[in-house]
Amino acid sequence: MLADDLRGMFYIGLKDLRAYYFKPPNISWGILFPFAFVLAFALRNPGSLRELAPGLLALTLLFGTSSMEAIVIVFERRIGSLAPVRLPALLAGKVLGGVTFGLTVTLIVLFIVLILFGADSANWLLLALALLLSAAAFSALGAFVSVAVKEVFEAQTLANFIRFPMMFLGGVFVPVESLSPVLQVIARTLPLTYAVEALRLALSGGSLAGAALDLLALASFTVVLFALAVRVLARSLD
Repeated sequence: MLADDLRGMFYIGLKDLRAYYFKPPNISWGILFPFAFVLAFALRNPGSLRELAPGLLALTLLFGTSSMEAIVIVFERRIGSLAPVRLPALLAGKVLGGVTFGLTVTLIVLFIVLILFGADSANWLLLALALLLSAAAFSALGAFVSVAVKEVFEAQTLANFIRFPMMFLGGVFVPVESLSPVLQVIARTLPLTYAVEALRLALSGGSLAGAALDLLALASFTVVLFALAVRVLARSLD
C-alpha cells in the first residue's frame, strides 16, 4: 500500500510538472511577478533593496507553489481526470508538484540575489530548511484552496484573497514589529510571516535555534493545511 502511494505521488507530481507547471509563461510569471512588486517598493526606498531579499524569495515561493496548484485539482475534477489513488497520495502528489516548481523558480531568484548581495554570511542549512518548509506550507495552502471550491475562477479568486493580504502583513515590505498590535496578531496567523523571518535569519547567518519557532510553524501549517485539504476533498467526493 505504501509503495503504491509513493509511486502514485511521484507520477502525479511528474505529470503535473509536465502538463501544467513547466511552461514558459508560468516560469516567467513566477519569477517576474514577485520581482515587480518588490522593485516597485524598492523604487520608493532605494536603500532597502537588500532588506527586501528575504521577502522576494518568500513571495516567489508563495506564488510559484500555489498559483497553478490552486486550480489544477478543480480543473481535473471538472473533466474527471483525477488519478485513481487514495486521496492522501493524490494530494501529496499535487503538493509535490507545487513544491518542485516553486523551489525551481525560487532557486533562480536566489541565484540572482546571491550575485547581487553575496553569500558570505548565509547559513546554508537553515536556508535549505526554510525554503523547503516554506514551499511545503504554501503548496499545502494551494491544495486546500483547490479543494475548497468548485470552479476555476473561484479558486483563483480565493487564492488571491488569501495571498495579497499576506503580502502586506507578512513582513515582506514592512517589519511585522512596526504594525499595529491587532495586525501583528493577524500576521502571526500567516505562513508567509514565518517564511520571511526564517529566510531573513538564514541570509544573515542566523542559527537553527534562532529560527526553530519559524520552522516549526511552517511545518505545522503544512500538516494542518494538508489534513484539511484531504478532509474537504473526501467530503466533496462523497
